[in-house]
Amino acid sequence: MTLIERTRAVLARAVELYRGTEHERRLQEVRDRLDKPLRVAVAGRIKAGKSTLLNALVGERLAPTDAGECTRIVTWYRDGHTYQVLANQRDGQQRQLRFSRDAGTIEIDLGGLTTDDIHALEVTWPSQALRTATLVDTPGIGSLSEHVAKRTWDMFAAEEQETPADAVLYLMRHLHSQDLDFLRAFHDTEVSRPNPVNAIGILSRADEIGAGRLDAMASARKIATRLATDDKVRRVVQTVVPVAGLLAETAVTLTEEEVRQLRTIGDRTPREVEALLLSADRFVNLMPELGLTSIERQGLLNRFGLFGVRLGSTLLRRGAVSTATDLAKVLAERSGLTDLREVLGSLFFERRDVLKSRSALLAVDALTRSEPVAGSQAVAAEIEEIIASAHPFNELRVLSSVRAGWVTGKPDVVEELEHLIGGTGAATHLRLRLPVDAEPDVLAAAANGALARWQQRAENPLTSHELQMAARVAVRSCEGMLAELRASVR
Repeated sequence: MTLIERTRAVLARAVELYRGTEHERRLQEVRDRLDKPLRVAVAGRIKAGKSTLLNALVGERLAPTDAGECTRIVTWYRDGHTYQVLANQRDGQQRQLRFSRDAGTIEIDLGGLTTDDIHALEVTWPSQALRTATLVDTPGIGSLSEHVAKRTWDMFAAEEQETPADAVLYLMRHLHSQDLDFLRAFHDTEVSRPNPVNAIGILSRADEIGAGRLDAMASARKIATRLATDDKVRRVVQTVVPVAGLLAETAVTLTEEEVRQLRTIGDRTPREVEALLLSADRFVNLMPELGLTSIERQGLLNRFGLFGVRLGSTLLRRGAVSTATDLAKVLAERSGLTDLREVLGSLFFERRDVLKSRSALLAVDALTRSEPVAGSQAVAAEIEEIIASAHPFNELRVLSSVRAGWVTGKPDVVEELEHLIGGTGAATHLRLRLPVDAEPDVLAAAANGALARWQQRAENPLTSHELQMAARVAVRSCEGMLAELRASVR
């Protein structure tokens, strides 16, 4: 049986145990969740750009990015056949809300409800992106309103129930002590809660690091790399990806009119453009002969930022792009959105069954401990056996131990271990550090070589106990890759 099948079987037994109780419906929802998209939460400090990044990932401007009421409520964005907004109230009732949308984000009418009355909002929106992942927008931590920030803390750090999200994108502009405190709050060394293997750090508003210069993202990548190798950060997130969220959102919603306006700027000399873009105020008010009104210029700033205006106009002037489609693709790449999507694919979506199984097992385990009934101990024991024996969970456990510094060794040995157990993605070529188009015989040779090395380490009496245990997991990973390669050539 696969991991997801074993998890589904445990849930079926749990549903029977709690049939007729108040917990039956909750367990059925958890079971249904196994067949639904991965739940990815977007969290971070206030003004980090969470809603903007969410819009970029969806490919539409849905989430409000201002400081309105709805930004203070946990909001779920999921795929569906109809357009709908529901308010899950704290008294247990659910109410459908009116909403409107012109050219901008969704405007939700709370219908007399206050933010304190609402536990969460559910926005259903037909979307290809949301078929892959349900996205959760959370209020910013560090908010001046303590009870608003507490909603996000409660969502991730609840001790008596399962974590609603399967994976987390955490946005940070600088490494603040509160960022680490928050990430540690939902970190656990077991596979039951969000930990480094399902948390990705986002260096947000990355274009502002270089003051909007054309090389701003290069500077941001250096900082992100430095953060990703910091021991404190490695213990709480899998990696750190720099993203210019505003430019990413604009790239996926770019219009022909905006391209025309950028081309107008690009038609000026480089020196004139550079002088114009020294500050936002200069860009809006100087050079009346430019041919753009102050309203149009402010609109470009709101959509692109100084970095995006400079980059877009430069690309058009140099002839690197000529259409809105071409420009949108380059802007997505330069904003870091393309890299983030690749990371999400390799670290989250290829591992979706493992992440969803973990969330489901946590839900059942928490229930059997807090509300035991006849037979629940047997279910709890089965959950413990699955977590202890399922190889994907063993990989996650070793990866967490490596990131926490509990498994140590020579740097090149530890680096190879991280890759073999899926630290940079579950695909075979990523595990073996080979190109994506590597031939099967090349992959098989590399897997056999890795298998021999890690078998030797596992059996060497001089190997430390921690590395020896990790080596056995690496051996199993190599054997799994070889089995898959043999099956693929039959």
